[in-house]
Amino acid sequence: MKCVQIILVYAFVCCYISVASAQSILVDDTKNAQQLVENVLVNSSCATISNTVATGDDYSSSAKSYAYFNAGTSNFPFKEGVLLSTWSSQNSVGPFVINRGGGDSQWLGDSDLEQALNLTQTKNATVLEFDFIPLTNFISFNYIFASNEYQDYFPCAFSDGFAFLIKEKGNADPYQNLAVIPNTLTPVSSMNIRPTISNFDTGDGIINGCSAKNETYFGGYNNSSSPINYSAQTIVLNAQTNVIAGKLYHIKLVIADDQNNDYDSAVFLEAGSFLPKIDLGPDRLLSTNNPICFGESYTIDPKLASTYTYKWFKNNQELLDTTPTYSVTSPGIYRVEVLLTPNCIASEDIKIEYTPAIDLKNTTLAQCDDNNDGITVFDLTKVDAIVKNNLGNLSMVAYYESLVDAEAQINSIPNPSYYTNTSTNQAVFARVTNSFGCENYAEVKLIISNATISIQDPISTCDGDGIEDGLTEFNLNTQVTPQIVTGLPAGSIVEYYSNPTDAIAEQNQLSNAFINTVPNQQIIYAKILNGPDCYSVTPITLKVIQFDPPNFQEEFLFLCEGSTISLTVDTGFSNYLWSTGATSNSIRVNSPGEYSVTVTNGNGCQQTKKYSVTISGIATITGVKTNDFAGKENSVTIEYTGIGNYEFSMDGSFFQDNPIFNGVASGEYLVYAQDKNGCGLSLPFVVYVLDYPLYFTPNNDNYNDIWQIRNLNTLPKSTLFIFDRYGKLLKQLTSSDIGWNGTFNGLQLPADDYWFHLNFENGNKIKGHFSLKR
Repeated sequence: MKCVQIILVYAFVCCYISVASAQSILVDDTKNAQQLVENVLVNSSCATISNTVATGDDYSSSAKSYAYFNAGTSNFPFKEGVLLSTWSSQNSVGPFVINRGGGDSQWLGDSDLEQALNLTQTKNATVLEFDFIPLTNFISFNYIFASNEYQDYFPCAFSDGFAFLIKEKGNADPYQNLAVIPNTLTPVSSMNIRPTISNFDTGDGIINGCSAKNETYFGGYNNSSSPINYSAQTIVLNAQTNVIAGKLYHIKLVIADDQNNDYDSAVFLEAGSFLPKIDLGPDRLLSTNNPICFGESYTIDPKLASTYTYKWFKNNQELLDTTPTYSVTSPGIYRVEVLLTPNCIASEDIKIEYTPAIDLKNTTLAQCDDNNDGITVFDLTKVDAIVKNNLGNLSMVAYYESLVDAEAQINSIPNPSYYTNTSTNQAVFARVTNSFGCENYAEVKLIISNATISIQDPISTCDGDGIEDGLTEFNLNTQVTPQIVTGLPAGSIVEYYSNPTDAIAEQNQLSNAFINTVPNQQIIYAKILNGPDCYSVTPITLKVIQFDPPNFQEEFLFLCEGSTISLTVDTGFSNYLWSTGATSNSIRVNSPGEYSVTVTNGNGCQQTKKYSVTISGIATITGVKTNDFAGKENSVTIEYTGIGNYEFSMDGSFFQDNPIFNGVASGEYLVYAQDKNGCGLSLPFVVYVLDYPLYFTPNNDNYNDIWQIRNLNTLPKSTLFIFDRYGKLLKQLTSSDIGWNGTFNGLQLPADDYWFHLNFENGNKIKGHFSLKR
């Protein structure tokens, strides 16, 4: 059911009216099937109609679900026509009022509609059917599908069905449905034509919406000013098909509710739109990419019997031709009027446009011949732009050896950029198409160039890349080209290759910035081009002059603060130029930086020597950090400032790179920092390393009789406390005291372990123990 988990309260307003408001359609359900078909839908003597039948609402008293409608003064797209609906046709009168629908559960559906649209069960079917004999080969009619299914989330899940069914009378084949989305087999419905549907809140939960589908054909939602009582509708659609003139067809127009009789739908058929028509095919327009090619003729063929009477018109001017077909040779709007019967004329027009002319240009292409046999390699693509005559929007050029092949599009030259001619003065043919597929041809004559130029002087350059190996870079455009083109036709272009074969084929072209691959001297080949044509191929000799003075590698020097150093190169060169502007072979500098000197020899070749000067100086020791009372873990870290590269010593003899010394014994030291770059030694810095003895032997032998911390006087505000193993204070010493002799109150203490606390001025404390031995 369409009301899954939804409680919807609608006020159902059913208005049976004989006169509608000024903004609504008018509905008349008094006409019978024959009147609706013959007088409204067809309304022409050009159709043979029989066996008209209409069925629908049999449960609403005198109300009918099929009727005649008129737009009245509303803006409804059709002035009049036939209305088929799934409820009383009078309910279709606008404006739109939200409602749940009409119909009746006993009002049955239609099996042909179900089969055509692959529906499982339909209800409330309305059918208008009749037999029809066409006089032409094409029929169509215009219609609008409207529905109250365009509410809430319904277009995502439910869809009423409409079909225009046709087949030959008496044929057992299934019906063909013409009510489909253009250029598809998809039936027209609220599910297949819809805008984006948002998620819907039922109050008990959210039902997901869905994306738009064929939205181009959606006509929009309705409101209280709508001329019809439906929530939305499609745009004007057209149903059409080819038929065979003179055959008897059965046509069935049917609409029904899908699964239940809620939320009704309708189809509005335009009056007079169902007629035999002439199908002249689509308009041939530039805008739709199907115009007629320039210079071609196009036959307009109505595909009707030659026994009919024909009139042809161009731009509303009658032509003399009365033939069944007409051959077009110029653009215009063409119309044919065909007298089918004494009282029936069928007419149709077609717009014809032509493409602009593809004005190609015949040309010649000259190529050089390295052995004068008349056979060489041509790059046909070089004349592509000339052949196209600078026209835009054209295809790539395809080349053929004969015009017959070009016109038949067979045996194209597979690699036009590398084509070997088969004879002298041969011609090939170019085929080009425009964006519409129209084609034209041009002839390209292939000729051999016999021009020669004078022998060229060798081109010499210095080996100036810093590696004296006889290999260096030549700028071919600036060093070689000006010499070659002197006296040649203006606009000549020169390309360079390693060998004549590559030059002829224009393959593996050398870069303008060319580094010779053969040391000292190499021959390359210059190809002179005059436009797309080869003028000549000539050899060019490249020479490399080497200049490699000794001791010209870069030097890295150190400058001590406050001093100068000399930068010097050998004498004997013709010219010197330092980066400072000096022109002698030697300069003195007093500041760090990058310096260079460029020397020139008698051949004009140059070499550059670089100097990198770095400042250095004597270090200043600013302090020393010590790790004391750690035994073998005692360490000294030298703190310093300076701009040099330093090594360090604690005795003035042994130096190391690391300013940290580990495993230092207690005692007094002089530490130094020395500049590795030779700028000198720092002033000495005194440092004391403190530690305590692990035992003492107070036996009056004048050796190790006193337990003391050496150099404690360097910490004058420190205090030392000595305890026995039970924590009893035995002695308090200051930094000026000599030490402890192992007595307490004048009595010698026994051999044992004793403890000390050393308190520093900054609050730090050292605790440890030592042994008294006797």
